[in-house]
Amino acid sequence: MRQIVLDTETTGLNAKLGDRVIEIGCVEVLSRRISERHFHVYVNPEREIDEGASRVHGLTQEDLRSKPKFAEVARDFLDYVSGAELIIHNADFYVEFLNAELARAGLGKLAEHIAKVTDTLAFARELHPGKKNSLDALCERYLIDNSNRTLHGARRDARLLAECYLGMTRGQEGLVMEREAPAAVAAAAEALRLDVSSLIVVRAAADEVALHEKYLDAMEKDAKGPSLWRRILGMA
Repeated sequence: MRQIVLDTETTGLNAKLGDRVIEIGCVEVLSRRISERHFHVYVNPEREIDEGASRVHGLTQEDLRSKPKFAEVARDFLDYVSGAELIIHNADFYVEFLNAELARAGLGKLAEHIAKVTDTLAFARELHPGKKNSLDALCERYLIDNSNRTLHGARRDARLLAECYLGMTRGQEGLVMEREAPAAVAAAAEALRLDVSSLIVVRAAADEVALHEKYLDAMEKDAKGPSLWRRILGMA
């Protein structure tokens, strides 16, 4: 299944009170790799942008005045996400906004066009209970470079979230392979097994053993304790 990591920016925080989507950013993930196929658009919200929201994303009404309205880009957006799993941080918030925009355009609800939605915020809270799980916190935790994220932006944040999601789900790839292709996994394991029965053992000469013992003596003197080598061999 195609996975689409999605983020938006909005005029404010309340879709029910008429706040609108002003930017959509999407990144495609195929076979756990971020592809070059992405979707990004700025949208004219046909209303003012809250001052607090503008401080977060840096966008103003003047910036968006010449951009297309949501209804004009809605079909392209739905074509891009059609049949995919959407991966969204704090999914309920964004889905509510997109549902409101789609309803205005007469295009039903988002769930009618996609396979499912995965909320990475809920997932992160399961993985890291009691810790901060904002996008910035996840970037820090999974060593994702977010140093240029001085303002929120849907395209950049979708890319960062995609990288965080791959970090959060690392290891699942092997589980899926084992579940879906046990014969292939077994064959790979067999190929890695080495036959040591024919290996030739070359034993150290007496002078080499003496030099080794001298080296261990010096190391133990510096460490003021027996070496791991002698402890393993029961010589300490």
